[in-house]
Amino acid sequence: MLHALAIPVFCIATWVTALNDPSSDLPRFGKPSLNNLTVSVGREAIFTCIVEALGPYKVAWLRVDTQTILTISNHVITKNHRIAVTHIGHRTWALHIKDTRQTDSGWYMCQVNTDPMSSIVGFLEVVVPPDILDYPTSTDMVVREGSNVTLRCAATGTPEPTVTWRRETGGTISLSNWHEAASSVEGPELEITRITRLHMGPYLCIASNGVPPTVSKRILLTVHFQPMVWIENQLVGAYEGQSLTLECHSEAHPSPITYWTRPTNETIANDENYKVETIPKKSYEMTMKLVIKSVRVQDFGSFRCVATNSLGETDGRIKLYKIDKPTTRRPGTRRESKKTWKIDHSHEKKAAGMKDEPMLKGDDIDDEQIDFQSATASSAFHRHLLTNFGITAITVILVGGLST
Repeated sequence: MLHALAIPVFCIATWVTALNDPSSDLPRFGKPSLNNLTVSVGREAIFTCIVEALGPYKVAWLRVDTQTILTISNHVITKNHRIAVTHIGHRTWALHIKDTRQTDSGWYMCQVNTDPMSSIVGFLEVVVPPDILDYPTSTDMVVREGSNVTLRCAATGTPEPTVTWRRETGGTISLSNWHEAASSVEGPELEITRITRLHMGPYLCIASNGVPPTVSKRILLTVHFQPMVWIENQLVGAYEGQSLTLECHSEAHPSPITYWTRPTNETIANDENYKVETIPKKSYEMTMKLVIKSVRVQDFGSFRCVATNSLGETDGRIKLYKIDKPTTRRPGTRRESKKTWKIDHSHEKKAAGMKDEPMLKGDDIDDEQIDFQSATASSAFHRHLLTNFGITAITVILVGGLST
């Protein structure tokens, strides 16, 4: 009987026709028929075969591609411990494949030992979620600015996964000729030509094939370059005693050692008159500050800000030159002088026989009105003196104008 069950696959169509013929007294396959299955690796696959009017005949399960008999009736023939068979009465027969593996993919047959044999087949596809291999996938990389870089991501899975590259922090990826990828690049390799510091940062290679879960690997790309220094104000004026801050901006990776030198070319350390500080901004950018609490004579000259790392050294210069200390005027000086004038000359108006007019408050009139009243009062007073003393045709120079 075992020999009869292991029949060639090319007779499958004939067997199905014979078993489905309603005029025959032989068993026939019911609905639903044997379906194709897709399961994730590690899950259980269950084929179900419906046989109507089985009678004295027996149902067997076979692996078509290897022509291996798996079960006969309710007995497991194969030595594969992951194979099992169950049935409900003599109508519903199920083949169980537990803990499926990728090698379990293939055609399976439900066969009835009629003469000729009758059978139906179904296909099992065992899908495997993506996995990223440690080798030859790239690890964290350190490269020099200006070099060419290729990042690799090796992924496996069934179906074959698609690999997508993205920047972990978002944004675009600059490729050769500064071509900007919108947000991602597909393919197992990411090639970057003439790399710059702008390429620095973590990248993600993401593998996906429709079978959850999607997986990713983080690759940190570090770019080394020698320091660069730039200064916004290279010429600064100051007076003695003034407090001011000098600034330099630097970019470098690895992080540089930074310091300042005074006009005598001595390195500056923090003391009672100087304060040096470095403020990081990005992973490779910083601001260097020198606070001079009180400018002294010896401070006039060129200060240098210096940044140095393993790839080189760069400096910037700021020239400090001397300016005059700005003078300050006491507030209200002009208005107070005008009030003094009014007090000093009040007796002159009385001597001239002039009536005292109400004095306007300083807040109610402007400076031009005050000047005009002062000039008018003084002119009348001097005319009175000239008349009384018989002096005529003499020109008198007044603060507010000329009078004859």
